[in-house]
Amino acid sequence: MFDSQAFQRLVEADHLTGEVVASNSFIVEVKGLEGVRLGAQVLFEDGQHGLVREAYGDRVILFNIDSEKMEPGTLAVVEDDLLSIPVGKELVGRVISPMGQPLDGKGVLRTTKTSGIFNEAPGIMARSMLKDQLASGVSAVDMFFPIVLGQRIAVLGDSKSGKSTFLSQLSANQEGSGRIVVYVLIGKRKVDIENLLAGLRKSGAMDHTIVVLADIFDSLTMSYLAPYAACAMAEHLWYSGEDVIIIYDDLSSHAEAYRQLSLLQEVDPGRDSYPGDMFYAHSSLLERAGKLLKNDKTLTALPVIVTPNDDITAYLSTSIMSITDGQIIFDLGVFRQGIRPAVNAGLSVSRVGGQAQTGRQKALSGNLFQRLARYHQAEEFSHFGSSLSKEASIDLKLGQQLYEALKQPPEALYSLVEQQLVLETVLLGGGQAEIDVAGLKESAKKAGPKVKSDKDFDKAEAELLKKHSTQPKEPAAPAADQSAPSQSKEEAKSEDKTHAAR
Repeated sequence: MFDSQAFQRLVEADHLTGEVVASNSFIVEVKGLEGVRLGAQVLFEDGQHGLVREAYGDRVILFNIDSEKMEPGTLAVVEDDLLSIPVGKELVGRVISPMGQPLDGKGVLRTTKTSGIFNEAPGIMARSMLKDQLASGVSAVDMFFPIVLGQRIAVLGDSKSGKSTFLSQLSANQEGSGRIVVYVLIGKRKVDIENLLAGLRKSGAMDHTIVVLADIFDSLTMSYLAPYAACAMAEHLWYSGEDVIIIYDDLSSHAEAYRQLSLLQEVDPGRDSYPGDMFYAHSSLLERAGKLLKNDKTLTALPVIVTPNDDITAYLSTSIMSITDGQIIFDLGVFRQGIRPAVNAGLSVSRVGGQAQTGRQKALSGNLFQRLARYHQAEEFSHFGSSLSKEASIDLKLGQQLYEALKQPPEALYSLVEQQLVLETVLLGGGQAEIDVAGLKESAKKAGPKVKSDKDFDKAEAELLKKHSTQPKEPAAPAADQSAPSQSKEEAKSEDKTHAAR
């Protein structure tokens, strides 16, 4: 509830004051705030807040943060030189608005620290090399396109292709790691928000997560500010010695909100009607991630972009891909084939992922790519209806087993060791053995904690293959027995000739 005395106290403290002379939806023009700083926070006498966007002498343009209703003649006073929000570890486990208002019914926030939201990224000399893998718990990502702590990696895909499910799995997999997740929801529907929050609570991920929420009914300004505010909350924890992961779900809605605000402001539209500084708006946000030299802690950024009809060549998609260090693309075509998660292995890439992998993991990734390429080639030939060669049949069977191993329901999470055990065991079978993949996954979960070295891997995989192989790996033994007598006769003839020659 608005405290009317707060406005009066600011006026009595001789803060700059002005009067609203025009209003166009979320764009407010105020006269009388000479000398106000860009980015300043303004309080209106009706309790609403504004962000100073442009200043031309005594004429100031603001974004109304709370609503699009503002009456001309309303008085305004500068509340703070910079728009600030509450920050601190007390926010963990809470659902809040971009301005720091609690939305979960758990009472007021207990934090006393504040921060500006448009902070500068650390300089190159303040950064350190990335080297540690961020395990998502999802085999199709961790084994093919590993995410590194401190990396910026985009998550792209059409609606309902599995992006949010993957991000929920990644959040849940951080339990016990000491990492904090900041999950930003921008322009989402109520039902999607409730489903996500329910999933986070069920998996226990909410205990180490801050959810920053600007739903579809909030103001355009709130949607525009949400990722910057959430990043400021993450940065404070990062600089305080915490590893933080921030998920922007999604920057397509953020760009849409910024486009509408810019058009209301009568800014000349650029490509696809987005404002000319759209690239800067996202690059200045994402470059705030990285790894700090002073405390060796990381801020990992995962921006989400919606790609209608799986078109990744649109302006926003190409823009975000050029800013980030890789992209994970979820494909509706793959989704319709029944493959979950529906990761497009041909278009996805992690440009720094190799830095976090061991030699064994790199060899496994290369082998997986090679085997799946051979599987797709064999699958194409199988469509012609002609009989396949033995090698092609083996490639087809092995590829099917690998895809079965990569399939993963939302509630299932696997450690990196468990993922390696499953996939290397399938590869060890070589497509010549029938493997119970479901049973193999269960056994790998039990065997995983005991594996510490390459020898342990080799031993465990041999045991797993023997246990879950339902037919001999080399069923050629009977044929060898049948050929044995003929070989003996030939050897006997050879020996007779030798004796005759002597």
